[in-house]
Amino acid sequence: MASTDGVPASAALAGQARGGTPRAALTELLAGNRRFVSGQPMHGHDVSAAAATASGDQQPYAVVLGCIDSRVPLEAIFDQTFGSICVIRTGAHVLDRAVLGSIEYVVEVLGVPLVMVLGHERCGAVRATVDSLRADRRPQGALAHLVDRIAPAVVEVGVDDPQVLPVAVRRHVARTVTALRADPRLAPQVAAGRVAVAGALYDLVSGEVALLDPPETGIA
Repeated sequence: MASTDGVPASAALAGQARGGTPRAALTELLAGNRRFVSGQPMHGHDVSAAAATASGDQQPYAVVLGCIDSRVPLEAIFDQTFGSICVIRTGAHVLDRAVLGSIEYVVEVLGVPLVMVLGHERCGAVRATVDSLRADRRPQGALAHLVDRIAPAVVEVGVDDPQVLPVAVRRHVARTVTALRADPRLAPQVAAGRVAVAGALYDLVSGEVALLDPPETGIA
């Protein structure tokens, strides 16, 4: 990546992102993904003590809500280092009060301007929900909570639709984005343009992250 006045362009982007605008945060997040896809990461998987110390005070520019899937390590696919993004992972990025509270904290206390909801192809939690609905058998234990929260997206698509899995994955991302934008503590900041909530999808084969419905991201 080219330099400007001796400062690497990637570092300049990161500095702008930490300045607090949703657009700068999104630009840096996607630039990191492009570095990851090209095989030229800036940070890689450096988890040394030196890297942790170098991060300094916590000044993240984004919070990413993703799935627990082991194939989707969020810091890696966005090529981020210590202190740059906050990460929350639940099965199929399902929201609960703890997740909402965590996002509210990051936005209100740490001043993060971007919340990204990241789904991915062949999501196991969505597949489990499809299977549960087709069998008309609700799972036992807390897994039922995940299925209950994902089920509306599957039902909207149609449980017997041949494309129910890929379409429901996208629909569930969109529903999560909508729920976050409507959160009473986040909504005023979203309306004022201080915070944006964007939905995206991770491709397990190419490693690329694509925004879903870019005109609906709320980012000018």
